[in-house]
Amino acid sequence: MKKFTFSVGLILSLAAIATAETAQERLQSSAEVFQDVMATPDKGIPQDLLSKAQCVVIVPGLKKGAFVVGGQYGRGFAECRKSDGFGWSAPAAVRIEGGSVGFQIGGSSTDVVMLVMNQHGMQKLLGDKFTLGADASVAAGPVGRTANAATDVRMNAEILAWSRAKGIFAGISLSGATLRPDSDVNEELYGRKIENREVLSGAVEAPAAAAALRTELDKYSMRK
Repeated sequence: MKKFTFSVGLILSLAAIATAETAQERLQSSAEVFQDVMATPDKGIPQDLLSKAQCVVIVPGLKKGAFVVGGQYGRGFAECRKSDGFGWSAPAAVRIEGGSVGFQIGGSSTDVVMLVMNQHGMQKLLGDKFTLGADASVAAGPVGRTANAATDVRMNAEILAWSRAKGIFAGISLSGATLRPDSDVNEELYGRKIENREVLSGAVEAPAAAAALRTELDKYSMRK
């Protein structure tokens, strides 16, 4: 019970830290994360995967903490391709959260990038809360321009995930974490209550604060 109480308190503390940043600031951070990751192609996300991805999810500064029982909490944004396959939707706010055992004692901040590779994964993202690894398959993504992405696990995974901490970019498994819409941030961005399905459909005009992120997505993941 004490471990459970501590874990709940930890998640709430991490949530308070994440909430301090405004939606506009987090959009800028998301653009910077993606730009930094792709600026060194030999250590970034393989171009063929970006070209095939249906959606991109970026969570800058995922907060982690641990002491026997760990927790993680982060806020970020998802963007999906428009129906014709070219260009990107407005950003929809998402939250990732979950607990796990095995974090090192202490805390850390990690940038997370996810690619949603098929329609089933996209439908999960358009809906309500879902669990990575249970409701949608997730695998650690390969790194590098020439990385071989054709393993069975990666070919079948609906979502591929990477993390960047202390300058190191690598594939990461996020099984057990949950991903859900962040309605408060959506309301902050769009001035009204709005569901992620509506935002990601491409029918909603993107806010000015999203310009940098959409520019980076177009630059590195435009389909030929």
